[in-house]
Amino acid sequence: MATLPNPLRSPADAGLELPPGTLVDDTVDGSWHEPLLWYADESASPGSWAALHTLGRPFGLLPVLVDGGMRTQWPERWDLIPAQTTYPGDHDAEDVLSEVWEAYADDELALDDSAKGWPGLAPTPAEAGPDTPDALAAEVADQLTEMGFSPAGMRAALVSARRSADIPAAIGWSGPLNHENDVARLCAVLRSWEDRFGARVVVLGFDTLIVSVGRPPTTTAEAEALAAEHFAFCPDNIHQSTLNSLQAYAEKALLNQETWAFWWD
Repeated sequence: MATLPNPLRSPADAGLELPPGTLVDDTVDGSWHEPLLWYADESASPGSWAALHTLGRPFGLLPVLVDGGMRTQWPERWDLIPAQTTYPGDHDAEDVLSEVWEAYADDELALDDSAKGWPGLAPTPAEAGPDTPDALAAEVADQLTEMGFSPAGMRAALVSARRSADIPAAIGWSGPLNHENDVARLCAVLRSWEDRFGARVVVLGFDTLIVSVGRPPTTTAEAEALAAEHFAFCPDNIHQSTLNSLQAYAEKALLNQETWAFWWD
């Protein structure tokens, strides 16, 4: 669900000079009425994310790396569902998170009676990070491409979206479908993380998401408060992990961490 005039409909007419790549309009319901994203034919390399950020920003296009994953699934095979995706701004992040917490936390987490109620949103960390959110996102993208993070490799993509947090909704991404059938609700949480933690969507795969974090928690208390949000956003991160308590997850996955990774079963 792109929410801006989409220059990907006719890149040349818009004055957008893209390298060789693919325009994707494939959805579970057939071809969409306009391209949902463009991605490059060549594998991403250090600098790819930053170059597309500079190229696309004047046109209302935002960069993301797309991950082919273990099965070499590129976006044409991602079962995109834009027709069933609402607008992130129509949802409240705390409402989304508290609903999941109330439904699942008691059964899936070993909580004391005093900790069973929704604890509320985590505070904005007291310390700001050294980099701007976009500069850090470019750095994280470069690190992931250099380390060969994905078995199939990653490719640089552009999406018509108002802000980084909206990228999954703009393409009707169905990665979390077994947890949430309207990804715009999770994008409302990503918007909140943008505001509080300087988060940026850096990588999308078939059912995986990586964000950079410009203002990560720097104290145990901040990290543990945030761990509750991560459980509600993606329960599989904790209950299908060796970090299967909020405290362990906070210490290892959140404290001073500039990337957050999510996977939905």
